[in-house]
Amino acid sequence: MKKSLSLLLLAVIAILPMSARERVTTNASELPAAANAFLQKHFPKTKVNHIKIESGTFGGTDYDVILSNGSEIEFDSKGNIKEIDCGYNSVPEGLILKPITDYVRRNFKGQKIVSVDISRNKYEVELSNGVELEFDRDGSFRKADY
Repeated sequence: MKKSLSLLLLAVIAILPMSARERVTTNASELPAAANAFLQKHFPKTKVNHIKIESGTFGGTDYDVILSNGSEIEFDSKGNIKEIDCGYNSVPEGLILKPITDYVRRNFKGQKIVSVDISRNKYEVELSNGVELEFDRDGSFRKADY
């Protein structure tokens, strides 16, 4: 009996990832309105190269937008930013909390923020020298990973 349940559980685990769907488009109108507004405001002269739309197994959709300058921006199903990776370019300053930019200016002179990962309770930023910093939702420094 235990063996049958184990096999059934393994089969379900193997099938679940296959039910997640992914497709690619170049049509920015398929993005949520908030994501489109964000792109028009912060990347007005940069074209959308393509958008990877991932529909999750248990609902929810993520939009991974790749811009012509190589920047990648991930949005949730409502168009909220989850992550911004600008490669070697700076993340537009207006997208980062002021306490975070102030901290980086004070403690990492000459470095720029090239990536921001936003979660429910923290911000993780990567600097141009590869250092990763973690801040709470208010922008207070937590830790660094060198």
